[in-house]
Amino acid sequence: MTPSTSAGNSGTSGTTAPRNTRGRVIFASLIGTTIEFYDFYIYATAAVLVFPALFFPNQTSANQLLSSFAVFGVAFVARPLGSILFGHFGDRIGRKATLVASLLTMGIATFLIGVLPTAEGAGWVFWAPFLLVVLRFLQGLALGGEWSGAALLATENAPEGKRAIFGTFPQLGAPIGFILANLLFVLLSTLLTPEEFLQWGWRLPFLLSAIMVIVGLYVRLKLIESASFQKVQTSGRVVKLPLGTVFASHWRPLLLGTFIMFATYVLFYFMTAFTLTYGTAPATIEQAQERAEAAGRTFGQNDIDDFVPGLGMSRPDFLWMLIIGVVFFGIFTLISGPLAERYGRRKMLLATTVGIAVFGLLWAPLFGAGIVGIMALLILGFILMGLTFGPMAAVLPELFPANVRYTGSAVAYNVASMIGAAPASFIAVALWRAAGGSTVLVGAYLTVAAVATFIALYLSRETRDHDYENNVA
Repeated sequence: MTPSTSAGNSGTSGTTAPRNTRGRVIFASLIGTTIEFYDFYIYATAAVLVFPALFFPNQTSANQLLSSFAVFGVAFVARPLGSILFGHFGDRIGRKATLVASLLTMGIATFLIGVLPTAEGAGWVFWAPFLLVVLRFLQGLALGGEWSGAALLATENAPEGKRAIFGTFPQLGAPIGFILANLLFVLLSTLLTPEEFLQWGWRLPFLLSAIMVIVGLYVRLKLIESASFQKVQTSGRVVKLPLGTVFASHWRPLLLGTFIMFATYVLFYFMTAFTLTYGTAPATIEQAQERAEAAGRTFGQNDIDDFVPGLGMSRPDFLWMLIIGVVFFGIFTLISGPLAERYGRRKMLLATTVGIAVFGLLWAPLFGAGIVGIMALLILGFILMGLTFGPMAAVLPELFPANVRYTGSAVAYNVASMIGAAPASFIAVALWRAAGGSTVLVGAYLTVAAVATFIALYLSRETRDHDYENNVA
């Protein structure tokens, strides 16, 4: 039996007591991912609300949106590279330094987006979108290294039998970051006129991230290296090329881990970026014309030819509905930890994935059932999101031994983002347009993604009882 799948006698962490206090571990893993996901989400929200017009002003409204989502997807191409870069150093020099570096990279890139000139400025028609792509790439690079480090920080310091429970805290950073980012956008949209928001208000969420980054860096600099990695160092089992070892000796868990995460990513970006796009897209050509005139843009024949109806809801109203849904995401993220400990990661995720597949079939009927149906769709989708996302901080690291755990889990997580999340919004918009405004094909794509994840889970083994701390390749 390979080291990555060998079972130990105990539940989780062995007998070595963690040197970091539980409170510090929980707070440091939570605040880091909260900041990272906040930074990531303010871009995702701006990609729908303001970037199409500000950075691609010479295109039709449909092409503006597609161009904005294409730049949004650049980060997902960067994330596997970030997992390789930060994973290498996380397995070579330790988790702490790598976590500090990833947070700093994300913070700087996000702040610079907040001061970036738009394409409307003289001489910036080319350079503004180009620099936006570069900074978006750096955001993806940073997030590629952040998640795995935060997951290891939580699980490698977890008490026996509570790895999945502790692993939900870095996962909780996703809904918290989403809520913070979107509450701020709702507040700004309420306090500012549309003109003020487009001119300068959209920059504030990016600039304010600097405050949270400083707090996060302070907390992480106080951490002590995990007992698992200290054992790797003292035993002389540090791997010179973690990526090579992962691909040579642990390719099977790498492949399974990637597809175990696949449906989670598709679901999440359908539930956030696409639902916001579809929910706020004009329902009629007349409404589209009114919005174009309010933004000072001509709504021409090309726009009419490209028009595909959405729900026509106001952006603040739909953001509030999303925020309510994400509250359920957070609640069920925490619930997923005890469930994964009691029933095992594999059984719990198999059941959740079946739920995602069925949910895909309900997608179009719920969207067509008015406000009640839309709210039910958001709540149900985010409940499933919490149940599938919560255990991942335990599941993916448990697939790999300690001396290549950072690299293995990071690559699996971020390759899944490249094939699952990166094209998700783009594909969803394309399917929505191809169906003439219906979302039935969008839901069908989600069901297909769930089937792929179900197969990966079925082929995998239960990891709950692995000897996590002493498992070294």
